[in-house]
Amino acid sequence: MGQVPVVRELVTSFGAFPLAAREHRQHDFFAQATALLQNREMVGVFPEGAEPMVKFTHPTTVGKFQRGFAHLALRTPVRNLVVLPVAISSFKEQSVRSAIPLKLLSLFDPSEPLFDRAGWHPVIVYQRVNVLIGGPYWITCERQQQYRGKQAKTVVAELTKHCHGEIAQLLQAG
Repeated sequence: MGQVPVVRELVTSFGAFPLAAREHRQHDFFAQATALLQNREMVGVFPEGAEPMVKFTHPTTVGKFQRGFAHLALRTPVRNLVVLPVAISSFKEQSVRSAIPLKLLSLFDPSEPLFDRAGWHPVIVYQRVNVLIGGPYWITCERQQQYRGKQAKTVVAELTKHCHGEIAQLLQAG
């Protein structure tokens, strides 16, 4: 979205930072997000990645989580860091529309594989939503110590499972 005019301006107006080109995306994301966290600012991450942005899913469906947010939280050198699962739940969908062909978006960002497919980018307009907040997951010194060697995978899986479960429960109750 950082490469698509109008969308880029809209996204950055909300305080989001655009991601770099695909080959530098992961490094730039970790650098920018770590700097924000070290300045005691919040960082919001969509753990399902970009797939739900180009493929309509039912509002109570939670897809597979990417684990980058867990790695970010566990490797950021900040004391008393907390991961707070948040779900956005809709009351009523006002409309679901196909706004723009995905292939057209590839003109702005040819490196994005999500744009290299048939179909339309969905736009969903909600009349009303709830922002639901789940139980926090504290990144303690002990958890950061475990984020080394063979235990790292287990700690990342634990955090990912916690957030996925919390968000799924929130959406079901929503």
